[in-house]
Amino acid sequence: MRIKDVKAWWVRIPIEASRQHRSDFGQVRTFDAAILRIETDDGLVGWGEGKNAAGSAGDYGALVHMLNHEVGPQLIGRDPADISVIWEMLYNGVRHEQAAASGHAMPQIARRGMSVAAISAVDIALWDILGKSLGQPVWRLLGGRKLDRMPAYASGGWAPADKIGDQLKSYIASGGFQSVKMRVGSMDGAPHISAARVRAARQALGPEVEIMVDAHGTYTVADAKRFVQLVSDLDLTWFEEPVIADDKAGMAEVRASGPVPIATGESEATRYAFRDLALLKSADIFQPDPAFCGGISEAMKIGTIASAFNLRFAPHLWAGAPCFFAGLHVCAASPASFIIEYSLGANPMIHDLIEDEIVVKDGMIAFPEKPGLGFTVSQKFLEAHAQVAP
Repeated sequence: MRIKDVKAWWVRIPIEASRQHRSDFGQVRTFDAAILRIETDDGLVGWGEGKNAAGSAGDYGALVHMLNHEVGPQLIGRDPADISVIWEMLYNGVRHEQAAASGHAMPQIARRGMSVAAISAVDIALWDILGKSLGQPVWRLLGGRKLDRMPAYASGGWAPADKIGDQLKSYIASGGFQSVKMRVGSMDGAPHISAARVRAARQALGPEVEIMVDAHGTYTVADAKRFVQLVSDLDLTWFEEPVIADDKAGMAEVRASGPVPIATGESEATRYAFRDLALLKSADIFQPDPAFCGGISEAMKIGTIASAFNLRFAPHLWAGAPCFFAGLHVCAASPASFIIEYSLGANPMIHDLIEDEIVVKDGMIAFPEKPGLGFTVSQKFLEAHAQVAP
C-alpha cells in the first residue's frame, strides 16, 4: 500500500448571525480549517486537519499551500503505515536521514507553527488510513481504550454577569453536562469584571457543577495572579491559559500563587514544549490540540509526559471533525486523560462536515467503534465550502 494522492482545502463555513459570539478574537463569523485528504493506491482515504488560527481569526491559505505543494509531494509513493518515520522526516527536513541514523532530532529551522500544523494534518490522516486498512478503530492501535465513554465538558460561556448563569444552565440542559467552561480575560477588561462573571456563574449553578475558566492567554502575570485571588473561594476546576504560552515561567508563577489548577497547551507544539511546561511546574493539566501539536502521534507522547509527571491530560478539541475525533481516540488510550472538550458555540466544522452524529448523553461521549477515526466526510458539503486553492 502506497500513498497515491494528497489534497488539502481551506474550508470556511459561515456561522449564522444568531449563533455567532464575540471574544478576544473578535466576532466569530466563520469556522475555518485546513482539511486534508490522503488516498492510497488501493483506494483507502484518510482525513486530517491542520490549524493555525482560531475560528475566523486567521487565514489558511499558506498552510493549505504548504500541504499541497511542499508536504504532499514528499508523501507520494510512501507507505502510509510508516507514521512515525514520516513524522520525523517532515520535522527534520533535509537532515532526516542523518537524524534517523544518529538517533536524535536535527529539525529544520521552521520546525514549529505552520510546519507542525501541516505535520499534524498528515499524521491524523495516516492514523485514519492505518485503522481502516486493519479494520480497527484508532484507539485500539494506540493500545486500547480504558473506558467505553468519558465525561465531556460544555465549552463556551461568553455572556455577561447577569446572563452567564442562564447561558451555562442551557449547556447543562442540552446534554446533561456536569462540567462547563466559560471565557474570561481581556474580553472583559479588568480582572475584577471577569471574577464577577465567574462568581455569578457559581451562584447560578451551585456547588455541584464543575466550572473551568479560559483567559486565552490574555492576562499579564500580575493580572492573572489578581484574578486567582479574586476567585480562590469558587472551587474552579481549572484556570486555562492565564498568560501567553511564551511565558512559561510566568505561568508557573501564576500556578504557585493560589489554589486554582492551571491548564494550558492549545498554543504549544510538540513534546518538547510540554516537557518544558512539566519541568518548570507551569501547569496541572496539559491541553494539546491534535491539529496543531503534531497530530495523534505527538498528542500521545504529550499524554505520556503528563502521566510521568503526575499531571492530567485534556486535549483542546474546539476544532473540526478530524481533530475532534483524533482527540477522542487519544483520550480513549491515554492513561492521563479524564475529560473531553465539547464546544457549545456554533461549530459546523464538526457537525455539518461529516455524515455522522456526535451524541452527548448524560454528559458523556462514547468512543468511536468504526475503523479508523470513525467518521464519514460529506464530500458535497466540503466542496461547497472549500476556498479556491492557493
